[in-house]
Amino acid sequence: MSKSWRPATQLVHGGTTRSQHGETAEAIFLTQGFVYDTSAAAEARFKGETDGFIYARYGSPTNDMFEKRMCMLEGAEDARATASGMAAVSAAILCQLKAGDHIVAARALFGSCRWVVETLAPKYGIECTLVDGRDLANWEKAIRKNTKVFFLESPTNPTLEVIDIAGVAKLANQIGAKVVVDNVFATPLFQKPLELGAHVVVYSATKHIDGQGRCLGGVVLSDKEWIDENLHDYFRHTGPAMSPFNAWTLLKGIETLPLRVKQQTENASRIADFLADQKQIARVIYPGRKDHPQADIIAKQMTGGSTLVCFDLKGGKDAAFALQDALDVVKISNNLGDAKSLITHPATTTHKNLTDEARAELGISAGTVRFSAGIEDSEDLLEDFARALSKIGA
Repeated sequence: MSKSWRPATQLVHGGTTRSQHGETAEAIFLTQGFVYDTSAAAEARFKGETDGFIYARYGSPTNDMFEKRMCMLEGAEDARATASGMAAVSAAILCQLKAGDHIVAARALFGSCRWVVETLAPKYGIECTLVDGRDLANWEKAIRKNTKVFFLESPTNPTLEVIDIAGVAKLANQIGAKVVVDNVFATPLFQKPLELGAHVVVYSATKHIDGQGRCLGGVVLSDKEWIDENLHDYFRHTGPAMSPFNAWTLLKGIETLPLRVKQQTENASRIADFLADQKQIARVIYPGRKDHPQADIIAKQMTGGSTLVCFDLKGGKDAAFALQDALDVVKISNNLGDAKSLITHPATTTHKNLTDEARAELGISAGTVRFSAGIEDSEDLLEDFARALSKIGA
């Protein structure tokens, strides 16, 4: 029955197991380990001959519920919940590679994601090529005999570029490589990378899935064979496990994901349209607008816009700072996907460690600002932006 549930129902009821007490809310199993009725039972469980939990670093009932619920939403066979989004990204990439392998990654990545493929992986003998992911020809040209992984995020952080996931997956399948997609900006409600041909999907559950600024979390999703052959042992032995308390918090957050994302997207769309008409704004990028550079790909692979808007102010850094400082409802933060509207200056925060040249390649200027829409009344947000823009002049 649960397989036919629609997303909103899955996110309230999916994967739920109850103790003998019949609790309504999911239980938090704050335990490090588990006990066994007999020594033989312990041996059987460690051999994998019987089901059950062994140690909280490997899994727990609360984490298991979160993983199953995410699998239902994503259409994945299996998942592992991690302590943070970056733990998920690192695990998904490194668990399947060895010295001498090669990664092709889109250059438009969150700063820490780019560090993993560009700086960390080469320390272990794993080569990396960064490409402009918008053009499939760039992916094809970068392929080598030792290429094993393609990595991308779409839409990208912060400039909301969109990459043809199905096209990249087709190239990967031709050489036996795996496509890993960071799907945070689209959310699992608006884009299904596995259905488009990707092999692995990662999330920072810290963002929309929690959505209320409370805790860190991540998740890696794929088919069971890939999890068993690649991630299972890496996960058990390197210890990126999520806290059961965080898993419980995320379970409660995910219940309201459709409601929050709907309101956030409506707010983001209205703000994008408003900003596009303002004289102080040089450029607005929003996946829900017809003038988005990859509007044709968006129509094929996304069912909604985004909760985020990227825009450039004509006055550069000074204007960007002045706008952010003048906002009242919207708060300055490097987070996103929150119930509260947040605004970020990438060049001095999330992408500050990139060189000026690298930021320029990504379209991040001194005047670039990323807006993450919350669930506030859209009229209050519009008035907030109008007031702030009036204070910085032309």
